[in-house]
Amino acid sequence: MADRVPAYQRIAADLAEKIRGGVYRPGDALPAQRELSASYGVTLMTLRQALQQLTNEGLIVQQAGRGTFVTPAQAAYRVDTLRSFVEDLREQGHEVTTVVLNNAGGVLERLRILDGRPAIHQTSKIAAPVDVKREDFRYISLYEALDKAGVTIARASERIVPGLLPAESAVHLERETGSPIFVSERTTFGINEEILVEDRAIILGDLLEIRAERAATRLSLQWGSSVDLGQ
Repeated sequence: MADRVPAYQRIAADLAEKIRGGVYRPGDALPAQRELSASYGVTLMTLRQALQQLTNEGLIVQQAGRGTFVTPAQAAYRVDTLRSFVEDLREQGHEVTTVVLNNAGGVLERLRILDGRPAIHQTSKIAAPVDVKREDFRYISLYEALDKAGVTIARASERIVPGLLPAESAVHLERETGSPIFVSERTTFGINEEILVEDRAIILGDLLEIRAERAATRLSLQWGSSVDLGQ
């Protein structure tokens, strides 16, 4: 029966098992294609079919001129909690640092470095009647700063849509303009429904995934068409 399974599928299954079993870990380079084809006793064309199957399954990425790599472990940005990006990511064990690009005139602009790579370009317009310019936002989140200032956060409304990297963010994120991104637009409200913060974050789509944990009392999601979302 096994003989009826195409060779490329058997190779793909074997490599997938090695990836899931930790023989090849996230971010590792696979052996060169000629080496792999020789070890499996198949042609390069057959091997490339196997690699394409693994690519389609999201297990590997093929980079022209560099080689084939196991897909890096992705960080998750959760949408079921009222917390900052940094709190979410650090809880998952990621190293996150913040570079403050601007903090003047009620606008706080930050670059988030995730595991050594620029990942999020975030601009927050602060409408709350407090002065947080003296806070060191390399080490403290905006939500923490508002709490210190006695501002009570009641809720936030967030909209996340796919998009393409704009030129003004491409410089900071060190990617080509037009790369795939997520755009998060979050409005944070106080206890009297007053707007406290209007936040826009450009998130690199190949470094983070969006994840939600759903429960009847914890999260409500609304879906709209791409036309409604202006894409």
